[in-house]
Amino acid sequence: MEIYPESGTTMLGEDECWRLLATAEVGRLAVAVGDAPEIFPVNFVVDNRTVLFRTAEGTKLAALTVAIGRRVAFEIDGYDATTGEAWSVVVHGMAEMLDRLNDVYAAQELPLFPWEAT
Repeated sequence: MEIYPESGTTMLGEDECWRLLATAEVGRLAVAVGDAPEIFPVNFVVDNRTVLFRTAEGTKLAALTVAIGRRVAFEIDGYDATTGEAWSVVVHGMAEMLDRLNDVYAAQELPLFPWEAT
């Protein structure tokens, strides 16, 4: 953890970032579609320092299909009214679709449910 007193900013450590990620339910997935950035709100779960989300066919899946194997960003933030502190966690990584049966079955056991029945 690094503290920057001149700005009042604290750089969170990796463990703290993963702890905060595990407390949130909704985040924003950022992908590049063609030459344009797109940002999608998604519900998610953290499993073994991996961010997992489920989506139906549509814009997000189409964007991810294009982004598979490409870099994406995922962001959450929060605010503690007691301390007056706000925080933000940004994860950069590679988009992957679960395609091995064991991975799909394991993901189905996680507490991750679609927002819509469709």
